[in-house]
Amino acid sequence: MTKRLFHPVASKPSGPSEDGQGAVVAEHEKLAVEPPKLYQVVMLNDDFTPMEFVVLVLQEYFRHDIETATQIMLKIHHEGRGVCGVFTKDVAATKVELVLAAARRAGHPLQCILETA
Repeated sequence: MTKRLFHPVASKPSGPSEDGQGAVVAEHEKLAVEPPKLYQVVMLNDDFTPMEFVVLVLQEYFRHDIETATQIMLKIHHEGRGVCGVFTKDVAATKVELVLAAARRAGHPLQCILETA
């Protein structure tokens, strides 16, 4: 069963009105909209995934240039983890899935996780 909502509409006067009668004033209430929460995509180090593959993934899925991708790869290698990028939740989750799928296709155990920024 469909419910119909009826909104009363003030009719406009047939002639010009200088006293303001029949005029409708709509007030807009400003809503406080918060920006979406951000999440970081973090790649974890392992002893089997080639460094070249990590750089390739950083370039392909996160649009880093070769220098930045290499710096992130070295951070992952030396510190055990590195932030690939910061995104909204849906985008970050999609990027994690894309990286994991690419790693599995290539036969690498690369791990990629999602964390709050």
